[in-house]
Amino acid sequence: MAEPSHVETRLTALEVRMEEVAADAAAARHLAAARDRDLADLGVKVDANRSAINALGLQTAGRFDQLENRFDQLENRVDQLENEMRTGFDEMRTGFAEMRGRLDQTAGGQQQIVDLLTGLISGQGEQ
Repeated sequence: MAEPSHVETRLTALEVRMEEVAADAAAARHLAAARDRDLADLGVKVDANRSAINALGLQTAGRFDQLENRFDQLENRVDQLENEMRTGFDEMRTGFAEMRGRLDQTAGGQQQIVDLLTGLISGQGEQ
């Protein structure tokens, strides 16, 4: 059998070691609790970021819809202006053609006057 002093020394060492292990276990529990709080805080932050990103996505989609509507309006307005321009050019061409016809008629009338005057002048010179 072992000596009582040897057993007592071993028992004292074991008790000291048990206190160290208990302190280590308490520290580990404290660290685990802190880690759990950190993970919970991180989860809250991740959820907040996810919500912010989703809100930005919705806001951006809304703005793109507004831009698309504005571009559609602008495109319609440009189409309308183009149609008005083409109609105006067609009217202008028609007006120019009418003016050309009238100028041709006027030139024909003036030529008749010139011919008559030439005939009269020639006739007076012969008398």
